[in-house]
Amino acid sequence: MNPQAFSSVYGDCGCSGALSVDCRAGHTLLTVTRFDEVKASFWSSDDDGVQPSLTEAAVRDAEFRLSVSLPASLLCLLRLQNGGRVADRWNAFPTCVPTSWSDDHVPLDELMGIGGRERMTSVLDTPELIEEWGLPSPIVLLSGDGHCWIALDYRVCGRLGEPSVTWFDTDADTELALAPDFASFVERLVPADGFKLDIQPSQGIELRWSGSRCTCVGDVSRDASG
Repeated sequence: MNPQAFSSVYGDCGCSGALSVDCRAGHTLLTVTRFDEVKASFWSSDDDGVQPSLTEAAVRDAEFRLSVSLPASLLCLLRLQNGGRVADRWNAFPTCVPTSWSDDHVPLDELMGIGGRERMTSVLDTPELIEEWGLPSPIVLLSGDGHCWIALDYRVCGRLGEPSVTWFDTDADTELALAPDFASFVERLVPADGFKLDIQPSQGIELRWSGSRCTCVGDVSRDASG
């Protein structure tokens, strides 16, 4: 796979984190959404794809079978609900570069749980899916349909480290680093129906690349009234 590194850098007005439509300087920039806030409303009321309630024994078994240490932030969400549909409020992740899915985001319609419920895909299916779709290892798949995946990526940190989050496109044989860890990934989630945002130079906003670093910049010298 040919990785495209993605690193979020935020505007000079003090905004940071997930995509927003406003900030105190009056610009469309990036603002923090704390993990606990997202967690409180992360799951949809739809019970499709939900595994049995997560137990500590199931966590230990999953880590043994996958030969990794799963992030505490992921387990925190799965203890609330063991997989299923993600609420519309948090079902997309903004990107600075286009993918085969979209020019400006990737989807997170569902998050796989830990379990073996019949006719449900689980993170435990990762080894078979890696082989089937020609994916690298070690990773743990979180969401996807075969053609595209979002996964915990242990290739740099090692199996016992804190994994980053990566988007894999198996058809295009490409990948895109999304976040340095799962908690940061969750904090930057946004609603898919907010795309596509029409950010024009007249709004004082520009996405600027320097090597692998993506920066959201704007004229913050003027106030919100322009």
